[in-house]
Amino acid sequence: MIPEKTKAAAPIPSVGADGEQPIHKTTDHSIAEDSSENNLLEQVYEENLRRMRQMNDPAYLHTISMRELYENVYCSKPPVIDGLLYAGTYLFAGAPKVGKSFFVAQIAYHISTGTALWNYPVHKGKVLYLALEDDYQRLQRRLYRMFEAADTENLRLAVYAKQLGAGLDEQLQKFVKSNPDTKLIIIDTLQKIRETGGEKYSYANDYEVITQFKKFADQNGICLLLVHHTRKQKADDTFDMISGTNGLLGAADGAFLLHKEKRTDSAAILDIVGRDQQDQRLYLSKDPVRLTWDLERTETELWKPPPDPVLETIAKIVTRDKSWSGTPTELVTALGVDLKPNTLTMRLNVNAGRLLNEYNIKYESSRTHDGRRVSFTLVPSQA
Repeated sequence: MIPEKTKAAAPIPSVGADGEQPIHKTTDHSIAEDSSENNLLEQVYEENLRRMRQMNDPAYLHTISMRELYENVYCSKPPVIDGLLYAGTYLFAGAPKVGKSFFVAQIAYHISTGTALWNYPVHKGKVLYLALEDDYQRLQRRLYRMFEAADTENLRLAVYAKQLGAGLDEQLQKFVKSNPDTKLIIIDTLQKIRETGGEKYSYANDYEVITQFKKFADQNGICLLLVHHTRKQKADDTFDMISGTNGLLGAADGAFLLHKEKRTDSAAILDIVGRDQQDQRLYLSKDPVRLTWDLERTETELWKPPPDPVLETIAKIVTRDKSWSGTPTELVTALGVDLKPNTLTMRLNVNAGRLLNEYNIKYESSRTHDGRRVSFTLVPSQA
């Protein structure tokens, strides 16, 4: 609400018998300060009103400038397995009986116990594994053969679930709400929970199915791993072998494709693609006794961003003091860097996710009538 312009900008002195204002009624709150605050409120009101009018225009297209883009701090997708699996929606595809269920069970166990998968660090959390092509007896035999007497309460198992659009949505949402430390949900297989219909294999339907899962995963900050089959036909691009249309892969955040040269081989290749991660090819072998997958070699080394001296200095300060807050100008002084305050803020906005994932430091930036302030808080390790 715009302040009334006729409202007094300074206190009206009370008049006693001698007509003088009592000393205890004096104030250092100036008319200039009130005018400045009123002007700021009016500017905010006018800007909000302008935006509302724009949005009511049917032809309105919301855009932001490159500068505005850099001024925002966006939440990055937290890793579930560093360099391998992140929050989002992924497909895990392979031919029938190639070993997909053994692989996803292995992933589920490592995340639920927090133990590294090969040379990939794992972030511990609760896992829901919907083994919809199994019964509990088969699941029991498989897991005991793979992990023997080792067990964990963090791995929750089910062999039945409702279909997408017919109750599965509510089941998954209730599980996550009851288990806020959930990191991963595995659905084995996608076909078991899909609605049947005339447009079953259309691009639009495939895209919509994955989009629904992606919305759920993004809202809850978890990873959804959807096990799926491949076609029999070979393709130049192995990911074109995923059963269905390209709408599945197009909507997903990434995909894993497990394949062999021969069905009888104990060796397999795992190809990995993702929107926000490096493409990889892993060469695996299957342990004939435990039936777990072992990593033999990788085709390429994972790229890692070079050390950032600014982030490292911030990490030292925040690790020591647990938190820090101030203006960008004060931060420049504290770090002793030759950077303009707005340049430093922009750099931190872009690297907020790296601060959290690599240093366990939560970074926030806000603008008040006094100017911009930034803050850093040390948070418990997510590993």
